[in-house]
Amino acid sequence: MAKGAKVVRLTTVLTKMEHEFGWHWLPIKADVATKLGFEGKLRRVVCTINGKHTFQCALLPSSGQFYIIVNKNIRDKLGIAAGDKVKVELVKDESKYGLPMPKEFREVLKQDKEGNRLFHALTPGKQRTVLYYIGKAKDIDRRIHLALVIIEHLKDNDGKIVYPKLADELKRPIF
Repeated sequence: MAKGAKVVRLTTVLTKMEHEFGWHWLPIKADVATKLGFEGKLRRVVCTINGKHTFQCALLPSSGQFYIIVNKNIRDKLGIAAGDKVKVELVKDESKYGLPMPKEFREVLKQDKEGNRLFHALTPGKQRTVLYYIGKAKDIDRRIHLALVIIEHLKDNDGKIVYPKLADELKRPIF
């Protein structure tokens, strides 16, 4: 957390969305975004739940308030379920991408000027998608493979991500 960053603390209830594939979310009142000093539509935050798990996410707007999606891995790690009260700390996310940059991908971008240019020409949301996908791989060789395939995909598709094609390309063997 950045020194002197504004921290907003609140208690809310983990809620399960009806008719939405079982998603779980934390409702956040609209005045929270105001307290964090957001400008424009981008509302990226660093969220800590029950003082135990911290992750980068977005305050997603809905019906005059916001919500934060809490995935199954986080719920299981914290032992929380729909209906549980949780303590939440939010800090405005001032990071460059809104997710950590995997060191393997950083190295690929450093060595490939065209790939670096194409990655940085993507929208911030697509950049986060790429970083999330590479970062979730547990094996270093797999992260390197994913980074190389994604950069080649951008080069072959005029800087655009063609998701069905990329999915097929990512299935190629590592070596």
